[in-house]
Amino acid sequence: MKKVGIIGVGEYLPKKVLTNADLEKMVDTSDEWITTRTGIKERHLAAKDEAASDLAIKAGQSALEDAKLKGEDLDLIIIATISPDMQTPATACIVQNALGAKKAICFDISAACAGFVYALTVAQQFIARGSCKNALVIGTEILSSITDWKDRNTCVLFGDGAGAAILSEVKSGGIIASYLGGNGSIYDILMVPAGGSKMPVSQETLDKRLHFLTMRGNELFKIAVKAMHDAACVVLERAGLKAEDVDLVIPHQANVRIIMAVAKKLGFTEDKIYLNIEKCGNMSSASTATALCEAVKEGKIKKGDIVLLDAFGAGLVWGACVIKW
Repeated sequence: MKKVGIIGVGEYLPKKVLTNADLEKMVDTSDEWITTRTGIKERHLAAKDEAASDLAIKAGQSALEDAKLKGEDLDLIIIATISPDMQTPATACIVQNALGAKKAICFDISAACAGFVYALTVAQQFIARGSCKNALVIGTEILSSITDWKDRNTCVLFGDGAGAAILSEVKSGGIIASYLGGNGSIYDILMVPAGGSKMPVSQETLDKRLHFLTMRGNELFKIAVKAMHDAACVVLERAGLKAEDVDLVIPHQANVRIIMAVAKKLGFTEDKIYLNIEKCGNMSSASTATALCEAVKEGKIKKGDIVLLDAFGAGLVWGACVIKW
């Protein structure tokens, strides 16, 4: 089995910024209410002519530049998203064409907020077994397209963006261990009810606003904390490491209270937790991806560091991986 690591990262955040002050004019909420409950101050929103593939292409181009590769060097492209350009074809196919990655296998993964960790783990298998040499993994979301802007409980949470990573064989370090899991018995705790084969588009589903994200937030909080805590414990055990061995934790940026509750249970101090939720909100699969990219570019991750990625998402699914940089 070959060692597989990340050799390049990139991100793209849309130019438009929606602040809490802006939301105060849209729904019955306040900056104080949003900040104290979520830790979010602002989020980025895609332009009307931007699709998930557009964000992914820009993030992918940035990652290719960082890795000093070209599109033609890619053998695999995996897009993690719950807001694809369309039901079919896969958004990865559109990205493949735009990047000139003619020989790349391309497909999408739908694992919500855990999508980037899922995609990293899948890509690792292809490279470790010699099926591919270079893989591009992108978490890209335009959650604004499936957000109910009349629902004060959910519209304050979500934003748009894309983060990317290039995976390849490395001589040392790389992805040490990973762990993925799921519990489909609570699939309805966070979902978009309509638009699929179970409930196709109709005037009734439109009138009932069933094409937007719905969430039972109070129930999800405790479940999310447990899922992220348990995933971190399992993956650290698989890696033969303890919490004190970790240099930086990059959690899914869902809610700062969830993140800090997990950190406390695991014994991590705040200085070991990387956050970009204040300026980005929850971008589902793009959250962990952009946070990783920003941490690298800010010098928060150095060669030899142990990095823990930890995420949960609708499904309910969860995933964690340990990377030696």
